Formats: sequence, structure tokens, C-alpha cells
Amino acid sequence: MALAYLHNIEIDRTLVYSALAPWVMFVIGGALLWTICRSMNLPRQTTGCIILVGGMANTAFMGIPMIEAFYGASWMSVGIVIDQLGSYLILSILGITVARVFAAGPRPELRDIVRRILQFPPFLATILALLLIAVPYPQWLDTLLTRLAATVAPMALVSVGFQLRLSDLQGRTNQLVLALGYKLIVAPLIILALFVWLLGAGGTIMQVTIFEVAMAPMIGASIVAMENDLDPQLATLLVGLGVPLSFVTLSIWYYALLAI
Repeated sequence: MALAYLHNIEIDRTLVYSALAPWVMFVIGGALLWTICRSMNLPRQTTGCIILVGGMANTAFMGIPMIEAFYGASWMSVGIVIDQLGSYLILSILGITVARVFAAGPRPELRDIVRRILQFPPFLATILALLLIAVPYPQWLDTLLTRLAATVAPMALVSVGFQLRLSDLQGRTNQLVLALGYKLIVAPLIILALFVWLLGAGGTIMQVTIFEVAMAPMIGASIVAMENDLDPQLATLLVGLGVPLSFVTLSIWYYALLAI
């Protein structure tokens, strides 16, 4: 996806806020969610899962099609910037760091975290895509990368969906409300307050940016949580419930954002 989509975007100053929004959401969310999880005496792995999955938006698999449906295809480039320079770079750097810090066992050394980041395929692909922006792709390679990128969403959904068990809902209400409440409601409100009310940004680009932030939890983040044994059951539930629930909340956000 990085090699296919990032290669064709043009970065300008109007998209700086869009690229920064997921970083702000994750950093503020990490501090806020960690504080609340500590007050609830949640296990270490559960806390890591809530921070990682509850702090990252599904800006690609859901985000880009939803932008096309609500705002039109001409605004999909904003979603690509948010996803490639925001969400996947965060997952590659901060997400891997959170996963290693909250995983079971002794606290990881900085060297271990850096090694994990440098070996994370999305991070390597993003760096390579940035280096190749000025290099034109031959038609066959562009087509191949686009076709391969299209397989990512169904593969990710299947990998999460196979592990979804509604029986796991028992005793999870507070954790789900905390993570999904931040992801679907509080996080977009924070970006709205900081970028629109405080910094004075506006227009359709900012509407699309906040709309992307309001997406359901990121599937890639849930997979990283599962791989590091950060409460896999909760990670699966957050995606399995967050995606259908977000269809309702996104519709509300769309009409609310028309005012900016």
C-alpha cells in the first residue's frame, strides 16, 4: 500500500495538519488512556492493547472508501496522506514501541525496540516509498502494486474476524467503552478543538481530516497487539465491534463537521 499510494501524492502545506492529526491523537490518547487504565487497575497487557488499538484509526481500509462515499474521490488524497504519513508511520514507530513496552516479560531494552522498528515491513515500505517519489514507476509495476494493495484489506479482516468470539464480551464492557469512546468520540473532538477552535484551521481538508480520525480502530494495530500478546481477545473485539458501530458515529460526524 505504501509503495502504491504514497508514490503518487503531492505534499503541500495545507496537508500538514492532516499528517499531524493521527500523531496528536495517538500521543494524547496514550497519556489519557494510560492514566485511566491505571486508575482501573487493568493488567499491563490490557492497558497496552487499549492504548495501541484505541489510539489508532482505520484510515486505509475504512477511511479511504468512506472519504470517497461522503466527500468524493477528489478528496481521497487527503486520506492517503493521513494514512501513510500518519497512521502507518505511527504504527511502525510508536505502535511497535508501545507493543514491546507492554508485552509480557521483562521491560525491553531500547536496542530491542529500535531493532523491531527497523525490521517492521510497513516502516521499511514507507521509507522506500518516500525515497522513490521522484522515480516514475513503469505501468506494469504500478498495476501490480495496486492489485497487491487491494488484497490487504480482506486478508486483514479475515485474520481478525476468525478470532472474533462474541462470548468474549462478558466482563469487557468498561474496557470497550473506554477504548471505543476515545476512538470514536473523544479523539475527533480533541483534533477539532486543537486544529479548528485553537489554530483556526477549516475547510474541506480539515473536515476530511477529522472524519478520518473518527474512523474505527485500526486493523493493523490490532494485529500488532495480537502478535505481542496484548490481550488478543480485547484487540479482536475492538475491531469487530468498532467497525459496525463507526458507521453510525461517522454519519453523525459528517453532518456535524459541515459547520466548519
